[in-house]
Amino acid sequence: MSADLDDPRVQLAHRVVGKVTVVADLALPPRLLRLADSVGNTYVAKQHERSVRYAQEVRAYTTWVRHLRGHAPALVARQDATRTLLLTAVDGQGGQSLPPGSPEEEQAHHDAGRALQALHRATAARSASALSIELATRLRGWIAKAERAGLLSGAEHRLLGRIAAELAGTPMDSAVCHLDYQPHNWITGDAFRVVDMEHMRRDARVRDFARLEFRRWQAAPRLRDAFFEGYGSRPSATEQRLLERFGAIEAATALVRGHEQGDPTLAAHGRTVLSRLS
Repeated sequence: MSADLDDPRVQLAHRVVGKVTVVADLALPPRLLRLADSVGNTYVAKQHERSVRYAQEVRAYTTWVRHLRGHAPALVARQDATRTLLLTAVDGQGGQSLPPGSPEEEQAHHDAGRALQALHRATAARSASALSIELATRLRGWIAKAERAGLLSGAEHRLLGRIAAELAGTPMDSAVCHLDYQPHNWITGDAFRVVDMEHMRRDARVRDFARLEFRRWQAAPRLRDAFFEGYGSRPSATEQRLLERFGAIEAATALVRGHEQGDPTLAAHGRTVLSRLS
């Protein structure tokens, strides 16, 4: 497929690797483009709409991705003016498309645990009160948005408020976290790869398990077991309690985003997680 030379993604690739063609890939979202150069090397070019996400992803690739030990694409080039990245393409099957209950699905979770542990171990830091307060403040912001949209009962509002207060006073070890660590950001096959680093930043280490805990593992505990076997350790009782408290952020975020985007599935997920909090 011929490349649109007015597309900033194509322009960046053309400047860095020469003439490229577009490779059709229906699995990619619209802002990503798969490209091939004249000798068959393939790339993914990504253009961000938001400067903050672009900056976070640039920092991830230039500072932290090396700690994933090869389990991620490589940054080939970037163009700050157009918020565009050129990455090496990684081939394989998306983690979300693995057959449920299959050995391949279990292996993917094991490999995901091993890769994430390498990142966390290399960037670990002791607890700091500022992080606890930051996350409590973030939760209170989502509570306020949900309240303005009429999404919470009085009892739910009080419950989330109590959890925010608990988070503010809870020590939390930190690490650099992916923060959208779930199967649709995993590529499996001959090797395991992690993609989409735009949310990556320093955060509470156990919060990196939250998407999996509330979106995957509660329905399939064996996947949790496989993950932590790869990770090398399970959360302590205190860490598990903290992970459950992070369900409040998961719930409030899903309720608000589901409402804003007209996504009933996401909103229902938020409602389900909220109902499990106590």
